[in-house]
Amino acid sequence: MFTCNLCPRKCNIQRKALTDAGKGFCNMGESPVIARAALHFWEEPPISGTKGSGTIFFSGCNLKCAYCQNEEISKGCLGKEITVARLREIYFELIEQGAHNINLVTGTHFIKPIAESLNEPLPVPVVYNCGGYESINALKLLENKVQIYLPDLKYSDDELALKYSEAPDYFEIATNAIKEMFRQVGKCEFSDNGIMTKGVIIRHLILPNHLENTKKVIDWVKKNFKDGEVLFSLMSQFTPNKTCNIPELSRRLIQEEYDEIEEYLFNSGIEDGFMQELSSAKEEYIPPFNLEGV
Repeated sequence: MFTCNLCPRKCNIQRKALTDAGKGFCNMGESPVIARAALHFWEEPPISGTKGSGTIFFSGCNLKCAYCQNEEISKGCLGKEITVARLREIYFELIEQGAHNINLVTGTHFIKPIAESLNEPLPVPVVYNCGGYESINALKLLENKVQIYLPDLKYSDDELALKYSEAPDYFEIATNAIKEMFRQVGKCEFSDNGIMTKGVIIRHLILPNHLENTKKVIDWVKKNFKDGEVLFSLMSQFTPNKTCNIPELSRRLIQEEYDEIEEYLFNSGIEDGFMQELSSAKEEYIPPFNLEGV
């Protein structure tokens, strides 16, 4: 049990067992809760490679975005509570399956047990895959334990951040967190076969009807990082959430929006990274959260 101020929410509540939780924003107890641990092949190419990324999906979230595709675990809290020892066992089970790395998805609210589980180095890189809404003090718990950071930079517009994720300070928090991540791991490095071994990949999901939000994110990345320092992954896979009743988020991107952002990215001069095809907006890219590997 501990009083939690790990993330920027600073809930200042006692996190105990999962059954006692419910007061903090993440709605989680002290021990890790995971919904799936399996090889994942739909990350960026230098993460998934040919053998897959050993991906562990944590339950709960400190954002709960209105359009979240993983809402059954981020909001519904589906998952199984495990020990730190079991978490480390899962790492090695995934490594034995051939995983290029261990990919920790949305572990912000479990950063303490994650850090404990990594006290002894792993034989593959560790990827910290998050929504970007991170405390710098908490990130320092992962220094020299995480080799690759994979944060979202969801918003440059604070009004959107408030409306869709209840995080009006998102842009300042996330950009400062990304700078801390870069400080820790530095410039991107790759193995001989093109698998990432160190660095930062900044992700951004294009939202329909909100192209200016995306353009300002591109501007920030271009302004703050030199060529080759980070990778930028522009995602077009937005799929309407069945429970989201926000009219402007009720459809996928259209071709005109995609073309406008593609041109803007090209003109920005950012060359290191990826841009998804518009056809990536498919529900089958969402994995089943069936406690596999837990």
